[in-house]
Amino acid sequence: MERMRMVFTGSGGQGVITAAIIFAEAAVIYEGLNATQSQAYGAAARGGSTRSDIIISDEAINYPKVIQPNMLVCLTQEAYNAFATIIRPGGLLLTDSRFVKQERKVDAWQVELPMYKTVLDDIGKPIVFNICMLGAVVALTDLVKPASIMAVLKKRIPSGFIDMNRKALDLGLDMGTIHKR
Repeated sequence: MERMRMVFTGSGGQGVITAAIIFAEAAVIYEGLNATQSQAYGAAARGGSTRSDIIISDEAINYPKVIQPNMLVCLTQEAYNAFATIIRPGGLLLTDSRFVKQERKVDAWQVELPMYKTVLDDIGKPIVFNICMLGAVVALTDLVKPASIMAVLKKRIPSGFIDMNRKALDLGLDMGTIHKR
């Protein structure tokens, strides 16, 4: 497999870092791949900017920072404005249509999905917005299986929240599948 360099960005409280950890954990534990995951937080814990770098590979990973991601996820306009230029030419840029207005100036495959709105409409709780985003990432990249994400979620969250997270993952998978290349 080609080494996949990903950056998830947003604001504190959106679950960007948690989603990155779940994704990397699924790749390592359930897919037998190598992964690194690192994060950076803005000045404020909630509402400040967040960034998580993830590298997935079947070979050794020597450096955990991502300079030019193959995939960039931006869940806020601030994140989009700050990071849209770092995407590798021809890479994948995923944004949420409620929070980000895309400017068509980046050399990337741009996918804009109503993830937040869909979660609110179908589940009613924005707390699983990040899991919906993760479903879209899984569908668009085929790096890990949805079952691997669910296996990590079952270990990490209380059993009473599994169904809500599964539904959010499925919503993201459906949206991502429709927009797949």
